[in-house]
Amino acid sequence: MRNTVLAEATSKFAVKSGLQQLLAFGSLILLVLFFSIASSNFFHFSNLVGILLSTAVIGVLALGSTFVIVTGGIDLSVGTVMTLCSVMTGVFITMWGLPVPVGIIGGLLTGALCGMLSGLAIARLGIPPFIATLAMMMIAKGLALVISGTKPVYFTDTPVFMKISQGSILGAMIPGFDIPNAVLIFFLAAIVGSILLSRTIVGRYNFAIGSNEEATRLSGVNVRAWKIVIYTITGLFTGIAGILMASRLNSAQPSLGMGYELEAIAAVVIGGTSLSGGKGTIIGTVIGALIMSVLTNGLRILSVPQEWQTVVVGFVILLAVYADILRRRKAA
Repeated sequence: MRNTVLAEATSKFAVKSGLQQLLAFGSLILLVLFFSIASSNFFHFSNLVGILLSTAVIGVLALGSTFVIVTGGIDLSVGTVMTLCSVMTGVFITMWGLPVPVGIIGGLLTGALCGMLSGLAIARLGIPPFIATLAMMMIAKGLALVISGTKPVYFTDTPVFMKISQGSILGAMIPGFDIPNAVLIFFLAAIVGSILLSRTIVGRYNFAIGSNEEATRLSGVNVRAWKIVIYTITGLFTGIAGILMASRLNSAQPSLGMGYELEAIAAVVIGGTSLSGGKGTIIGTVIGALIMSVLTNGLRILSVPQEWQTVVVGFVILLAVYADILRRRKAA
């Protein structure tokens, strides 16, 4: 029976995922063509690299959010938990004097711990995901400010840390091909996330829970335990985003983070993942994150005021959510 539930969940999301990805990719191409025609500066190599670099942090957050949203849940804490991971990494490396690799592991574990605590609150205490992660959002924000003393934590004494995001392994191997390491880490994280979601038992249970949680439970799956695992995975991706952000700024800024969760969720939805759960792909999320970055960058190049950029992005999110509603109605 368990295998039947898993097979049904997998087949349901697989039927239309190809078309959704194609539509999202087509939208991305149209945006690139539009801004390339509208401004000669858009398609410059340096600007394209800037788009990819700006996508890296939000993209990694969106990758983690995909796992939660596929289950039909939500995680509003990824933005502030990302900040807490940055701060903790800074504390481990600059204040405690630990080696950079140890500090990075500490930052990742901070994200995993926050995700696990959210999962425990949801799975064991029965608190709705919206409320549980909203509480974690406030807790992480407060802890980041308290631990840092409300002041940025700088990595000036560890220049190697900055190279995690801003260095270029490809540029060293191929002169002139200066793609920042943050972009490579983002795509590597996407590959790992895609494998987890599509080729492992974690992904199969993920879709099963999102498609029909009660049927999955009745088939013998420990839904509570797997929810904790899924939120912990989201926390790990959030930790990666926090390290990338700190490395890019060469500092941990405790006041950052609020609002990043909305952009991450928007990228996931634009990429075709259903807010009702049971459907979604990592490739779609990558495309969604790129759409968000291309749109923001293109509007900025066209000198559209910041406030109107926010309005346009808001309308895009509304359209993406409405498209999801239409897909669900047709499926029903």
